Amino acid sequence: MTLLSEDGRGYRIRRATIFDVRAVHRLEQAIFPLDAYPYFDLILLFFWPGIINLKVIAPDGSMAGFVSATRNFFRPRGWIITIGVSLSHRRRGFGRLMLATAEKRLHKPFVRLTVRASNVPAITLYRSMGYSVIERKVAYYRDGEAGLIMEKAIR
Repeated sequence: MTLLSEDGRGYRIRRATIFDVRAVHRLEQAIFPLDAYPYFDLILLFFWPGIINLKVIAPDGSMAGFVSATRNFFRPRGWIITIGVSLSHRRRGFGRLMLATAEKRLHKPFVRLTVRASNVPAITLYRSMGYSVIERKVAYYRDGEAGLIMEKAIR
């Protein structure tokens, strides 16, 4: 699938593979300095059954965004494990596109995710896409901040 940025240059969304783990790790560290997944955990995302990994590739070949989601075979819901867009590629609809693509590929009637309670831009995006808060986890993150579990019913 080819995407176009605001200035008309092409971006692409593709399946991410184990060969992308270094780029995903760098992206996670830049976007989530307090919450980035450790390198080993990211490797597991590429080998664990039922995990969907997608990336947005910028025109220069760099990774502009990444999403990882699981379709737990024994539950009626999928879970967005991590999703992020590079700071230099934000406000172009890539987060929305990756989330929508992952939701479709999960083939589950419900999808959940967790977000920092203070991450207003992400919460706004998720709400605009049909997610609502179903639970607040006190001190969910390492620094003590609460996490919001949000869920969407897929139609």
